Amino acid sequence: MNILLINHYAGNPKLGMEFRPYYLGREWVRSGNNVMIIGGSYSHLRKQQPSEEKETIEGIEYIWIPLKPYKGNGIGRIRSMFDFVRKLWFGYKDYLGNFKPDVVIASSTYPLDIYPAHKIARHYGAKLVYEVHDLWPLSPMELGGYSKNHPFIRVMQAAEDYCYRHADKVVSLLPNALDHMKEHGMSEDKFVYIPNGYVEEEWENPVDPPRTVVELAAKLRNEGKFIVMYAGGHAISNALDFFLDAMKMIKDNNIVAIMIGNGQEKERLQKRVTDEHIDNVVMLTPVKKDEIPGTLALADALYIGWKKNPLYRFGICPNKLFDYMMSAKPIIHSVAAPNDWVKDGNCGISIEAENAEELAHAILEMSKWSNDKLIETGKRGKVYCQRMFKYSDQADKFVKALQ
Repeated sequence: MNILLINHYAGNPKLGMEFRPYYLGREWVRSGNNVMIIGGSYSHLRKQQPSEEKETIEGIEYIWIPLKPYKGNGIGRIRSMFDFVRKLWFGYKDYLGNFKPDVVIASSTYPLDIYPAHKIARHYGAKLVYEVHDLWPLSPMELGGYSKNHPFIRVMQAAEDYCYRHADKVVSLLPNALDHMKEHGMSEDKFVYIPNGYVEEEWENPVDPPRTVVELAAKLRNEGKFIVMYAGGHAISNALDFFLDAMKMIKDNNIVAIMIGNGQEKERLQKRVTDEHIDNVVMLTPVKKDEIPGTLALADALYIGWKKNPLYRFGICPNKLFDYMMSAKPIIHSVAAPNDWVKDGNCGISIEAENAEELAHAILEMSKWSNDKLIETGKRGKVYCQRMFKYSDQADKFVKALQ
């Protein structure tokens, strides 16, 4: 089968996020399919941008549509969206060349690429799939405060409705989005839930973490400290202020938090640690993706948190949680969503989102667990993740949904 996946922000291990197109595409190639991914030559999510218009990575043919760089989430990003869609609409025959897709997947975060995707699918007689990462335009409405009558929102809403009416299948990363989609014109039989997953090879031969992290963890361990680690983005959505609030409440000198990562909130959070004398928190720079397994192995417990965001009523699909579970460490999950893999996998403590006092209590409770209990709890998370979230299984489920 020839699979065409359209994702403006597509990435790969060399370029950085988004990783899902690469992981799915690689599994499809391994199972005997031909895969082409069309993305934009610039994405704010990547650590570096592609240097060529075409390249092949592990059997996946990448085509990069030329786009101008932009900054942040302003007008430049919006202009880039329309530029990507316009160039694909008019130039898809040149971009595809001799590639004749059997399946066309519209997978960008925003829904506008459904228009060229549908045009391509009709031209080649291919099936059309709409893949939903975030619910647009609901996300900019509820997160950014846009009115439903804003011209940009009206355009996005028309595109989302078009997706649900015309796609043969709708693949959702959000488990509870069905009712929303039905309200916008989708028939229930189109819905398929396929979350992200983990890649087995990344955990078979872990790379040594940076020396600074190893030395710090060894020092803390020699001092008899219990290490709670957060590894990931430092953004408002990660609820890290509540993590700092909880650590500030904890008077037990044997508990230390290590926060690893970067993001828009990093500088402000670091200032809080300094100004408020939160001495049981250490903030470190990000580690590389292949260093994550070895880094998480240095912790006693792991923290992941969420804001009380109304969008989470449709469910969550955090990549960080796959890493956490695969590390076989117990997890403290501060969450307000209908799906909670920590609870389902019985691999830690789940608490109310945005509740620093409850979070502090959970950290203290876990610090008193025996080593055997910590190990057994962590193992349950790994087993649950291996059973439910292999990327090879997710890719197979995707193909079977099309059949």
